[in-house]
Amino acid sequence: MSIKKKKKLSPTQQEYQQFAQEREPKRPIVLNCVKAFFVGGFICTLGQAIQMFFVKYFHLSQESASNPTVAVVIIITVLLTGFGVFDHIAQFAGAGTVIPITGFANTIASAAIEHQTEGYVLGVGGNMFKLAGPVIVFGVFSAFVVSLVVISLRALGVI
Repeated sequence: MSIKKKKKLSPTQQEYQQFAQEREPKRPIVLNCVKAFFVGGFICTLGQAIQMFFVKYFHLSQESASNPTVAVVIIITVLLTGFGVFDHIAQFAGAGTVIPITGFANTIASAAIEHQTEGYVLGVGGNMFKLAGPVIVFGVFSAFVVSLVVISLRALGVI
C-alpha cells in the first residue's frame, strides 16, 4: 500500500494493515521464478520439437513449419484447458504458462467453457470475443504502425 493511502486510513485501519502484513505468508519468489523459467522453457522446447517434426517428416522449411506448429500448440493448450489439466500446470508454474500462444489459447478456451451455459452465441461467442477483440485490435494496430515505420525507413534509404 502506498504512503498516501496509508495516511488516509484511520489509526485502527493502519493498525489492522500492520497486523495483516505481519501475518501474510511470505512468497517464495526465487522458487516461483525458477518454476516459471523451467515450465516456460519446456513449453517452448515442446514447440520447437513440434516444428522440427514438421520440418523432418513433412519436408517443410523452417518458416512454413511455423504455422502448423502454432496450430498444434494451440490445440494442445485448448485440450489441456478443456480437461482441466492446464489450470494445474498454471497453478504450479505461474507466469511460465503465459507464453503468448498458450496463454491466449487458455484464456479463450476458459471463457468458452465458463460461459457455455449462457448459449453458444451470446455465452460462448460473446465472451470469447470480449477477450479476443482487444488482442486482435492491438495486433492489427501494432502491425500497421510497424509497417509504417518500415516503409518510412525504406523511403529514407536506411534499410
